[in-house]
Amino acid sequence: MSAQDAGPVPIKIRTENLDFHYGTTRALKSVSIDCRDRAVTAIIGPSGCGKSTFIRTLNRMNDVVPGTRLEGRILLDGHDIHAPDVDVVELRRRVGMVFQKPNPFPKSIFDNIAYGLRINGMKDKRKLEETVEKSLRGAALWEEVKDRLDDNAFALSGGQQQRLCIARALAVEPEVILFDEPCSAIDPIATAKVEDLIETLKTRYAVVIVTHNMQQAARVSDFTAFMMLGELVEFDRTEKIFTNPANKLTEDYITGRFG
Repeated sequence: MSAQDAGPVPIKIRTENLDFHYGTTRALKSVSIDCRDRAVTAIIGPSGCGKSTFIRTLNRMNDVVPGTRLEGRILLDGHDIHAPDVDVVELRRRVGMVFQKPNPFPKSIFDNIAYGLRINGMKDKRKLEETVEKSLRGAALWEEVKDRLDDNAFALSGGQQQRLCIARALAVEPEVILFDEPCSAIDPIATAKVEDLIETLKTRYAVVIVTHNMQQAARVSDFTAFMMLGELVEFDRTEKIFTNPANKLTEDYITGRFG
């Protein structure tokens, strides 16, 4: 089910009857979800239900996995991301990703962000400095690192490294930000900072978050998709999913009867 009647917020990414295979294993089964602009869509479900596979199809991260096959369509602003004219590098700029574990480059804090900008052709030193600052401010990290931009990124705490990775994604001016379990490897205080940041980011971007933490999904998202065994069980406004789900499977998962 798509939350077609969920309000006037425009759809940024739409999947239509999405199937995904790892070899002979069918990991996603006819998944159709609308991810809206300037809103947070959470993907929940037990381990192995296809959450991470789904989110990685949205910027073609699964392309690098050998022996995979995709059927159905993924539309970004109405355009098929697998169309022959799509530049995958540009797609991944538009649809950024933050992974489960912080993965900064073995470079300075400054160069972690400037690296992607330089690859994209930005050479002007002042422009680089301005964009690095803007990105770090956008990730609520600037005040903590502004006097140590030349320090190695590995000197930061885990939570700071995760916000640095968010800043790195913001620097190339994406339209969508994908979060794959962004808080599973950081402590509760750092988690609260990332959740606050997601709340801020949705005022400018479409945000899709995979999480095993149902309380987190309830706190940060506007829409929630519940998946099980590669299938979309239910998709609706988060408030409805958590208070009055239409499907008994959803209710059983939310209330902790399994998962």
